[in-house]
Amino acid sequence: MSNQKQKIIIANWKMNPATFIEAENLLKTVKGGIKKSDDVKIVICPPAIYLAKIKTNSGFELGIQNIFWEDKGAYTGEVSALMARKLGVKYAIIGHSERRIYLNETDEMINKKIKAALKNNLKPILCIGETLEEKQKDRTSKIIANQLKLALKNISKFQILNSRFYFAYEPIWAIGSGETPSSNEVMSAALLIRKIIANLYDRQTADNLSVLYGGSVTSKNALDFLDNSGMNGLLIGGASLNGSEFNKIVKLLNC
Repeated sequence: MSNQKQKIIIANWKMNPATFIEAENLLKTVKGGIKKSDDVKIVICPPAIYLAKIKTNSGFELGIQNIFWEDKGAYTGEVSALMARKLGVKYAIIGHSERRIYLNETDEMINKKIKAALKNNLKPILCIGETLEEKQKDRTSKIIANQLKLALKNISKFQILNSRFYFAYEPIWAIGSGETPSSNEVMSAALLIRKIIANLYDRQTADNLSVLYGGSVTSKNALDFLDNSGMNGLLIGGASLNGSEFNKIVKLLNC
């Protein structure tokens, strides 16, 4: 079951930095500015090509930004959950909105990736959220419910409760836009996710979820999202590429 007291901060570097030297310098900045704490867990998700080198001196738990649903085979360019686990990776971001939008990733594909992650003892970070158009048409609840229902097809309560499953609410309209929802909107999303999970499974499962927020997180709004919205952690994109800004966020949560 999830530890509701411990916050988790996941740094999603996306397709950055451009060179490993830059990645190494970023990691050094983060390591040098953060004091280890039992209150905050930090997970770094660099480009897959950097994972092997970063593993040797990161000092943090590592995640992978995407996985394929087969362990091996003729799937050019893909990285399997098995490969990631053998490398020491513990987390897998699955269903990020950028993959849904730019690479046409479907909920059915996401479901297969979740099953592959669970099979290989990776902790899934399932991303869900609505577009601006869907929000304006008041379809947020329907969109999130559908994403969860399809992504979790044939996945049991036991798997969710015992795999340290994470659900990341990332309103697509807020990612990289500089716009952010209010803490009330984020709280509503957290409650909605728990309500849907309670309907799909039961209240125990819903109460023990770890729900994260992602979408234009900065040191100015991070604490508000966690203190006032019922979230258990943050999935940070752009701000995680600025070592000093990322460290500010972590220090705020350690206070």
